[in-house]
Amino acid sequence: MVLKKKKEIQVDAFFLDHQQLEKLQRFSKAEEQNLASLLLRCAQLSNGIQQIQCIKQIMPLVKKMDQNSACDPMVKACLDILGETYFSLGTKNPLKKVLASSLNGLPEQFMTLAVQSFVCCLGEELKTTDVYLYRKVLDNLASCMEDFSLGRASIKNLFEEVLQFLQKSLLDIQEENRKNNGNRIVQTQLMHDLLIAIKVSMMFVQKLQENIQGSLWKHHESFVWQSMCSLLKSSTNFLTDATLLQTVQTTSGLAVILFTKAMYEPVEELPSLISDLLLGSVKHAGVPVWFVNNCGTLCTEELSDSVLLFLCHGALAMLEWKNGSMGENGEQLLLDIASVLLSLSSELKESSMATSLSRILAIWTNSALAALVSASPNLKIKLNGNSDVIGKLLEYIYTHWEHPLDAVRHQTKLIFKNLLQIHRTTITGFNEKSDPFFARLIKHLLSLEWHVKGKYASLGCLVECVGTENILQLDRTIPVQILDVMNDQSLAPYASDLLETMFTNHKTHFTLSFKDSTWIDQWHDIWVSPLLVILCEGNHDQTTYIIDYYLPKLLKCSPDSLSYMIRILQASADANQGSRSTRGALGALMACLRTARAHGHLELSNIMSSGLVSTECIKQGLVHQHNQVCIDALGLLCETHRSTEIVSMEEMQLIQFFMMYNLNSQSPSVRQQIGSLLRKLFCRIQESSQVLYKLEKNKTKQELLENSTERHPLGILQQYKDFMSSVCDRLFEVLFPGSSHPTRFSALTILGSIAEIFSVPKGQAQVFQLDQEIDSTRVRTLIQCFTSTFEEVKVLAFGLLMKIRDVALNLQDSENLDLLFQAAMDLSTSTKPYDCVTASYLLNFLVHHEGLQHICLGKRVEHNPQMDEDTSVSTVEKNTLSVIKLLLVNVEEEIFQAKKSLLQAAASFPMYGRVHCITGVLQQLPFNNLTLVTEWKEMVARLILMSYRLSAVVSPVVQSSSPEGLIPMDSDSESVGRLQMILHEIQPQDTNDYFMQAKILKEHCKVEPEKLSDHRPVENICTEMRGKERQTCDVTAQMVLVCCWRSMKEVSLLLGTLCKLLPSQATSEPSDGLITVEQM
Repeated sequence: MVLKKKKEIQVDAFFLDHQQLEKLQRFSKAEEQNLASLLLRCAQLSNGIQQIQCIKQIMPLVKKMDQNSACDPMVKACLDILGETYFSLGTKNPLKKVLASSLNGLPEQFMTLAVQSFVCCLGEELKTTDVYLYRKVLDNLASCMEDFSLGRASIKNLFEEVLQFLQKSLLDIQEENRKNNGNRIVQTQLMHDLLIAIKVSMMFVQKLQENIQGSLWKHHESFVWQSMCSLLKSSTNFLTDATLLQTVQTTSGLAVILFTKAMYEPVEELPSLISDLLLGSVKHAGVPVWFVNNCGTLCTEELSDSVLLFLCHGALAMLEWKNGSMGENGEQLLLDIASVLLSLSSELKESSMATSLSRILAIWTNSALAALVSASPNLKIKLNGNSDVIGKLLEYIYTHWEHPLDAVRHQTKLIFKNLLQIHRTTITGFNEKSDPFFARLIKHLLSLEWHVKGKYASLGCLVECVGTENILQLDRTIPVQILDVMNDQSLAPYASDLLETMFTNHKTHFTLSFKDSTWIDQWHDIWVSPLLVILCEGNHDQTTYIIDYYLPKLLKCSPDSLSYMIRILQASADANQGSRSTRGALGALMACLRTARAHGHLELSNIMSSGLVSTECIKQGLVHQHNQVCIDALGLLCETHRSTEIVSMEEMQLIQFFMMYNLNSQSPSVRQQIGSLLRKLFCRIQESSQVLYKLEKNKTKQELLENSTERHPLGILQQYKDFMSSVCDRLFEVLFPGSSHPTRFSALTILGSIAEIFSVPKGQAQVFQLDQEIDSTRVRTLIQCFTSTFEEVKVLAFGLLMKIRDVALNLQDSENLDLLFQAAMDLSTSTKPYDCVTASYLLNFLVHHEGLQHICLGKRVEHNPQMDEDTSVSTVEKNTLSVIKLLLVNVEEEIFQAKKSLLQAAASFPMYGRVHCITGVLQQLPFNNLTLVTEWKEMVARLILMSYRLSAVVSPVVQSSSPEGLIPMDSDSESVGRLQMILHEIQPQDTNDYFMQAKILKEHCKVEPEKLSDHRPVENICTEMRGKERQTCDVTAQMVLVCCWRSMKEVSLLLGTLCKLLPSQATSEPSDGLITVEQM
C-alpha cells in the first residue's frame, strides 16, 4: 500500500495599511484583550495559517460582549476593517471563507452595523471602472452570494447598483474584446472574465429573484426591468456570436432561458415559446414585444446548429421538469428538444460539439425520467420502447458507442441506461421476462460480434435491468464466449467489466432465491470452471489478461471460491503439469494463489499449515519450465496486501530455493519482474522489522516471559538478518569472473535494491546493513564487473559501489589503489572501444578516494600543495580536477604524435578513450557548488582548445567524400587511381607523407629494419614503426576509421557536456561561471 504525501496548504496572509493599523492601535487595550487588540495581533502575523486560527477567535470574543457594545466606536471600526479585509482577499484564499464562516455567527445586535460596513465596502467595489479589474469585483459578488448572510444582505441593500454593474460589465468586456481583436492572450483573459460575468448575473437572478419580481411586473419602464432586458439582450448576442469560446456560448444559452423565465408571463406559455424558437416557427403576433426587441435574432433568423444545441441545454437545465408543473406544453417541449438534438447528431462532428451533444442528450434522458413520474398517458406512449424517439435514440447509441472520445462513449452508456429506465417507467405492471422491447434488445445485442466494444457496456446495463439468469437462458455459453475474447488486450477491460456485472448479479439472484448455499456449485460451474480451463490450457496473452482483469474481480465477489479453485487444480496438478507454452494446473494454481494473496483474500501461512497447499507444490512452481509460472510462484511469496506482514521462515527458505535456479533467466522481462518482486519482499522485511522493533521496545519483561513460547520479535529479527546475509552470499557467489550477462544483471539489480532499501536513517534501528557484508574480495568482484562488455552491467555495478562507497574505498590499500588507477589509465588508451568505458567507470569510482592525490596522482601530474591545505575543497572536486589534468596532458601529447602519424595513433594510442574518460568524470561534479573556480576556468579553456586540435587531426578522414571515410590504401592496384582524387580534397596534418599518394595494402607486409632506413623509393606499404625497436605493425582501414570517427564523436559529446552542465558567464565581469558565451 502506498500512502500519498499530504499536500501542504499554502495560505497568503493579509496585511493592513498604516491608517487601519493606527485605528486598531487606538482602540486596543494592553491590560485585556478586546476585538481591536485581537485584530491587531492577527494583522501583525505573517503566516496565513496562524491568521486563520486568530480569525476563528473573533466570534467567541464578540459573543461575550454585552448589548450596549453595538454603540461602541471600537466595534464599528473593527467591523469596517473586517469588511475591507474581506473584499481585499482573493477568492481562492482560504482566509476569505474562514472569515465569512465566522461572520455568519455574528450576534443579531451587531448585524445592522456589520451590514452598513459591508455595504460601504461593496459600494466602493462597484465604482470600479477599469475593465481589467472587473474580475475581482465579480469574484467578490459571487462570494457574497455563496452561504454568506452578511454578503447577501449587502447585495440586497445595493440591489440596483449591483444590477447596473453586471449590465455594464457585460457590455464593457464585450467592447474591450472587440477592440483587442487579434491579440489572443488578452482576448483569452477577457473571455474568461466574460464567462464569470454571465455566471454571476445568473446567480444574482436565481438567488435574489424575489427582489426582481417585487418591482418588475408592474413597471416595464422601471430601472430593474430595463436592466433585465439589457442582460437578456447581451446574453442573446453572446449566444449567437461564433467568435466567442464555446463555454461562453453554452453559458449564454443557460442565461437566455433563465432571464426569459424570470421575465415571461404567463409562465405556462414559456415552453411553447421555446419550442417555436427551436423549430423556427415563431409568430410575432403571439410573442411579447420586449422579447422580440431583445432576442430578435432568435426569432427572425435561421439558427445555427450550435445555437440550437445551447438553447436545448438551457431549456433542459433551467426549466422545472418534475411534478408536471409545465403541463402539456412542457411535455411537447421535451419531445421537440429530443427531435432537435437527434437531428443535430448527424451534423455536429467536431469533437467538442459532439461531446456537448452527447452530454446534453444524457441530460435529456434524466429530464424525461423526471417528467415521467407525473406525466400524462400521451407522453408515456411517446416515450416507450416502441416509439420513434426511443428508436432514434437507439440508433444514436449504436452509432456512437465506439466513438473515439471517452467522454462520448461514457455519455452513450448513460443514455442507454436511462433509456431502459424510461421504458420501464412507461409500462404499467412491467415484467422484464415477457417484455418484447427487452427481448428484442437482448437478441439484437447477442447477435453482434464480440469485437464490437459498445456491446459490452450495453449488455451490462441490460443485465442490471433484466438479470443475468434471463440472459443465460438464451445462451448458457455466454461466459465462455466472453472469456475467449480476452486474448485481445483492447477488449479485455470491456469483457471483464461485463463478466463482473453478470456474475455479481447472478450471485445476488441465487442468494435471494435460495435460503441455503446449495446454489454455489451451479454458480461455480458457470463462472469459475471455464476460467480454470483457460488458465490451464490458454495461450499466454489470454491467461495474462484474464489474471489481470477478471480473476481479481471474481475473488472480490466470492472470496470463498478460492478453496474450490485450489481443490480442483490440486486434483489435476499431477496429470497436467504444463509446458513451456501452457501453464497447466500447477501454473493456474500459482496464478490464483498469487492474485488472492495480493488482494487480501488469502493468508499463506494458513493454507500451508492446513496442508491445502504444500511446500513441495510451491517449489515445483518456482522451478517450472514456463517462465510466468515461476514469476507467479515468486509473486505468491513476495506480494501481500499488508506491507508490514511478517515474512515467515518457510517463505524465506522458498526464496533461497528460488534464487538457486532462476538468476540466469535469458528473458529481460523475467529478470525485471524478479528484481521488482524481490524488492517488494525486501521492503516488507524492512517495514515489518520496524514494527517488530517497536513491539520489542514497548513490551515489558512480564509480557516477554508470558509470550516466550510464541515467535519472539528478536528471534524474527535475527531470522531476517540471517536470511538477508544468505541472500547476499548467494548473489556475490554468482558474480564470479566469466559469469553470464543475465546472472550478473539479476544479481547486481537485487543487490542494488538491498543497498537502497536497507540504508540507515539516523536514529533508527536497522535489521540489516549491506555494508557489514562487504569485504575486499566482494569489492574486487564488483570492480571486475566493469570489464563486462554490457553497458548496463557496468552501470549497475557502479551504482552499487556508490551506495557502499565508504566501505568499498576504505578497503582499498595504497598498492591496490595504485594498481587500479594504472589499469584505468592503460584501458583509457586501449584500441578496444569498450575498454575506455571500463576506464571511465573505474575513474569515476576512484575519484571518491581521499588518498588518490598522494598515492596515485602525485607522481603522475604536477601537484598543487595549496589544494591540500584548503579543507573547504571536496575530495571529489580535487581528485576530478587532477584526473582530468592528467588525462589532458596525455591526450595533448597523443594529439601531437597523431599529427606526425595518424596510423601510429590508431594502432597504439587512439585518443577517443582519454576524451571519453574526461567526459565521464565531469558528469559527477556539482558545477554550481565548486570551490576551485579559477582552476576550473583554466581547465575548461584547455579542454575546448584540445577538442578543436583533436578535431582538426581526425577531420580529413571524417570529412572526405569517401563513404566510409578516407583510407588511402587498397589491396587492388587498379583502385589506387580512384583514391588519388580524394587525396587532393583535403589538407592533412600528417608530416610523414602518408597522405601524399595512395598505397597498396599487402596482407603480410613485414619490412626489414634496414629497408626502412634505406631512402630508396620502394613500393609504398602500410607500415608504421613503434618504439625504439622500430617494430613493424599492420594497421587496417577499420582501425583508422574507428579512431577518427570515435574521436570526433567523443569531442562532440565533451563539448556538449561542457555547454550543458557548466554554469555560464554572461558578461565580461568576474563571476562563478565556468564557460563564457563566446566559448559556447
